[in-house]
Amino acid sequence: MSEKSVAIGSDHAGYDLKEFLKESWKSSPQSVAFMDAGTHSSESVDYPDFAHQVARKVEKGEVQAGILICGSGNGVCMTANKHQGIRAALCWTKELAELARQHNDANILCIPARFISKEAALEMVEVFLSTTFEGGRHANRVAKISC
Repeated sequence: MSEKSVAIGSDHAGYDLKEFLKESWKSSPQSVAFMDAGTHSSESVDYPDFAHQVARKVEKGEVQAGILICGSGNGVCMTANKHQGIRAALCWTKELAELARQHNDANILCIPARFISKEAALEMVEVFLSTTFEGGRHANRVAKISC
């Protein structure tokens, strides 16, 4: 299996979860190289600074996918979706993460750190990174998303 490159970023509210995900992934059977866009502490920061960094990496094709984490997941999701070609999905269950990939070809997973467990977040990341886009009838719909 080839290694998948993933940009990961968070604000202060998502910092602990981001670090947990990176550490947990070391024992995962999936081969993933994480590019950490920050933040690098739990001190208060502005989420757009990190969401833009991750979105740019995905947008330019420097990484295959992105993961963004903030308290509610909303701020990073709104910010990332301002970039052309980005389909950031706010998810709180592994089923939603799977459908975001299968039906919407989501390329950034947004996680609400204050509302889900670390274990649920890990499951979502695993499913998001291992699920492929179904294409077919969904491809026409996805093609209509960008302005």
